[in-house]
Amino acid sequence: MPVESLLKIKLRLSAALDRHLSGKSLNYRQVIAIFVPLLFDQLSNSVITFFNTAMISSSGEAEIAAVSMVDSINVIMLNIFIALATGGTVLVAQYTGAGKREQVFTTAANSISAMAVVSIAAGAVFAAFSEPILTFLFKSAEREVLVRAKMYLTGSALTYPLVALIDAVCGVLRGTGDTKSSLWLYLIRNGSYLIFNIAFLRVFRMGITGLIISMFLSRALGMLCSFIYITAIHKRIALRIKDIARIDVNMQKRLMLVGIPIAAEQVFFNAGKLITQTFIVKLGTGAVAVNAISMSFLVLLEVGGLAFSLAIIPVVGQCVGSGDYNSARKYVRVFLILSSLSLGVTGLIMLPLLSPLIGLFSPAAEIIPAIKLLCYASLVTAPLFWSISFVSPAALRAAGDARFALLTALGSMWTLRVVMGYVLGVILPFGIYGIWAAMFIEWLFRGSIFLIRLRGKRWLSHRLVD
Repeated sequence: MPVESLLKIKLRLSAALDRHLSGKSLNYRQVIAIFVPLLFDQLSNSVITFFNTAMISSSGEAEIAAVSMVDSINVIMLNIFIALATGGTVLVAQYTGAGKREQVFTTAANSISAMAVVSIAAGAVFAAFSEPILTFLFKSAEREVLVRAKMYLTGSALTYPLVALIDAVCGVLRGTGDTKSSLWLYLIRNGSYLIFNIAFLRVFRMGITGLIISMFLSRALGMLCSFIYITAIHKRIALRIKDIARIDVNMQKRLMLVGIPIAAEQVFFNAGKLITQTFIVKLGTGAVAVNAISMSFLVLLEVGGLAFSLAIIPVVGQCVGSGDYNSARKYVRVFLILSSLSLGVTGLIMLPLLSPLIGLFSPAAEIIPAIKLLCYASLVTAPLFWSISFVSPAALRAAGDARFALLTALGSMWTLRVVMGYVLGVILPFGIYGIWAAMFIEWLFRGSIFLIRLRGKRWLSHRLVD
């Protein structure tokens, strides 16, 4: 191809990117620099989680059951930490957009200190009361499983402060638009976790003990690197220990104003998913297997969409912080379109790989048709409904409208996914298909409400910075 033709293509592409991804607060190069590391972050998380799950599954049924039980608790706690860290991301993004560097500094320090206090308290409670917590939640589990689960929950709880501090630092970095650094910090944690698991689970065959050691070492390494980076290496934010120890009450209130609604949303949302899981258990082991494998497929499908839902927070947050509301609206529209396109493209790539991917789980032949049907349904519904349901509320949170996102998500989750899922899946004879249908309907309903909110002006009236 002639050089002139290549130059024309480059200029046209640059003009298109500038038209759709540039605003007063950010240009398209900055937006791409925010998004790409988050895409690789989500991709690496999915791949590493997949291989770690495969290694854990080789340790025996009791270990698998114990890890599965405890991880249903861990997921809620880790989502709470991420939600609280998002409060720091939103405020840092808005202060960055407003050009208030001193407030960025204060927000970063207080976000980290708040996460330290919350995570230490949570870790102490779950470590000290691991046995009664597990007995209350899973009293029907076998004694051998409960013994292993207690060990795993205690070990997991002791690492809560480590993972929470990593999330706090990475949340601050994302707020400034420095997603590349947060990517490397997460890669250090997740990559070392994979390496330690290979050593302790595959080589030394240490089971849950090895898993706990791997978790502690990888999270300690990630926390140490995060702390060193934010205090000694980062050019724009160089915190000192005494800065983190100095509590600004007003800033803590602002952080909680954003973080608590998001954390509450995560708690109740995941609790709803946990209740839905109990419906599936009632349908039998086959339904549980169908759901688990189909969900694994859906998680891979959502990688691009999740990256857009994370990237929109610093982008919209900086626009709102600078008072550039027109650009905020434009970015929401463009991100929704790009997220849906990414889900569609990912689905087309995965479609011919569906049978080999399902084969990795070695499912019984009689459940394969059900798995394929749910996967095909996901390929159709996710590009249409997922983005408006999950990217839209991220934009609302970035603008400070977290309360509306919370109330909408809770209302739709408990009235549609839980109640309708029970009616369609348990009372009526639709089984696992009815429960998944309720999930898809909930996506559409919730997303439609968010779109109506985004078309108005009230979501832009919650600017958090002066």
